[in-house]
Amino acid sequence: MSQSLPMPPRETLTGKTLIAGVFGWPVTHSRSPRLHGYWLRHYGIDGAYIPFSTHPSQFETALCALPALGFRGANVTLPHKEKALACVDQATERARRIGAVNTVVVQEDGSLLGDNTDGFGFLEHLQASAGNWRAGDGPAVVLGAGGASRAIVVALLDAGAPEIRLLNRTRERAAEIAEALNTATDRRIAVQDWDNRSDSLADAALLVNTTQLGLAGQPPLEIDLAKLPVSAVVDDIVYVPLETPLLAAARKRGNGIVDGLGMLLHQARPGFAAWFKVEPEVTPALRDFVLADIPGIK
Repeated sequence: MSQSLPMPPRETLTGKTLIAGVFGWPVTHSRSPRLHGYWLRHYGIDGAYIPFSTHPSQFETALCALPALGFRGANVTLPHKEKALACVDQATERARRIGAVNTVVVQEDGSLLGDNTDGFGFLEHLQASAGNWRAGDGPAVVLGAGGASRAIVVALLDAGAPEIRLLNRTRERAAEIAEALNTATDRRIAVQDWDNRSDSLADAALLVNTTQLGLAGQPPLEIDLAKLPVSAVVDDIVYVPLETPLLAAARKRGNGIVDGLGMLLHQARPGFAAWFKVEPEVTPALRDFVLADIPGIK
């Protein structure tokens, strides 16, 4: 009598496997494969999420090949985010305003739709972690003027922040963001001098650090929180360490604090939903699973 073969593991691919991935150069540091892989297993989806280490000179060719290869879409990480905006057939309004794409969806007709979910991830995590915070509560102080900063500023504007005080060590970069996003009738972004960062905290409802200051191996962010209201929330998008010196100082004086890991987790949700047709949840188990793969976090 013949013996029945064991069922293949859930990770075994089939002819119906839904495929997505992430483009970066390098891409070995990306936590997206671990994050999406967790969701695929958790929801029992016949799918795969593949990292692609793609040189900038080959990025456009690789991205445009997604429909021909049967991919549902992809994430885009450094250094390709800005170039991706020029490569897609369509882009969401927020992607155009941010000037970068981090999520690409292959549509039914084979065209590429680009989106940027970084600001979404930031707001979702902020609201989940600091439930009493509302965008209209008061001014937001945003430190830094890189790609993450611009995504966060757009998200805060759309959420209804009455004023955004934007500070960067190189003032010109902050001024570029303000010029691009302020309109003739809506000029809520005010550029302030980096040397006055401690004074900028007066009457603020939110402080966001988007710089690398406080990241493991980098100098701490030097800022005096004395003028920041105790009711304000302090958010640091750095997640190694999870509690940066800035967050530790804010917690000690009684401010609500938000670490950077949740932004990473929440920004992945829209892409997963578009590619695999399941709305994923960010849970403590997911957080622990991703944390276990990040060196330097205990």
